[in-house]
Amino acid sequence: MIELKNHVFQFSLHIMLKFICVRCSFSLPDGARMSKAVVEVDSLLKQYGNLRAVDGVSFEVYEGEVFAFLGPNGAGKTTTVEILECIRPLTSGTAKVFGYDVTKKDDVREIKRRIGVLPQEFSALDKLTVKENIDLIGDMYEKHLDVAEVIKLLDLEDKTKERFENLSGGLKQRVGVAASLVSDPQLIFLDEPTTGLDPKARREVWTVIENLKKLQKTVFLTTHYMEEAQMLADRIAIIDKGKIVAIGPPQDLISEHGGLKVLVIRKGDKKLADILQGKYGQTILNGNGDVLVKVDDVNELWQVVATLTEMKVKKDIEIQTPTIEDVFLKVVGGRITEEGELRQ
Repeated sequence: MIELKNHVFQFSLHIMLKFICVRCSFSLPDGARMSKAVVEVDSLLKQYGNLRAVDGVSFEVYEGEVFAFLGPNGAGKTTTVEILECIRPLTSGTAKVFGYDVTKKDDVREIKRRIGVLPQEFSALDKLTVKENIDLIGDMYEKHLDVAEVIKLLDLEDKTKERFENLSGGLKQRVGVAASLVSDPQLIFLDEPTTGLDPKARREVWTVIENLKKLQKTVFLTTHYMEEAQMLADRIAIIDKGKIVAIGPPQDLISEHGGLKVLVIRKGDKKLADILQGKYGQTILNGNGDVLVKVDDVNELWQVVATLTEMKVKKDIEIQTPTIEDVFLKVVGGRITEEGELRQ
């Protein structure tokens, strides 16, 4: 009995700490969290005939944050960033970067001096080495960072003399980030930087993005990967069919739209499910024989754990917390495939 109690106590302490860590995440008001807005977008519209690729979006990006535009292919992510990069003209609305208007010729020059861009399909010169490619990009600017330092920052030192054509997909993307960073920009646009990469290469790019934040760079990330947005972003804007349907810090979005936490008792039975349903409600027995109990808060979690202890339940127990994927399913009504397509 003592052994059982110790096991349950250790589990309970682990779950409580995990639960509290999730619940205690909070965000400060915008003015306290970020010093100033470096991107200001108001009622932005981009129309092609009858198609509204970007349909009246409004948002801000704050200095020093990683801001993620999350949505499926065709949602308007790339169109929006290309307008902000002064590549594509807008139809109506306003868009400013560092206070400069993307529609004014003199302002465009100032914007381009302050931004770095990794396009969705980055490519460099195949026959040139890593260093030669980054040198070539750096030479396009009046002032740029020391190329050796950029190479070191991106952990490409052992690939300096390697031709671009011989690199893996993940390494090519790191060269792309290096190219976008060599001009020492204040704001970096990364458009779907991990699309098509294997999980290992994807996480290597994540580390690069985390390092950019440590350098106090502002990062505007577009992605269709839920985990990527949740792991990296300070704030996420979910965009679908040209409209922003939700925006905020990941945990705020999860708290508002993600649903309840679920306590899972592996390989329970109908009797246990009926007892917990009678005491707490919101309990089901799924097809795998697991008992699922939705809990509103940490107090109810403790109550359920106490009940299981009293009943001497010797089952594996875990807690499932909602994710950005649950949020997306709630606000959009579908899921995004690995290829970026929306499935409803």
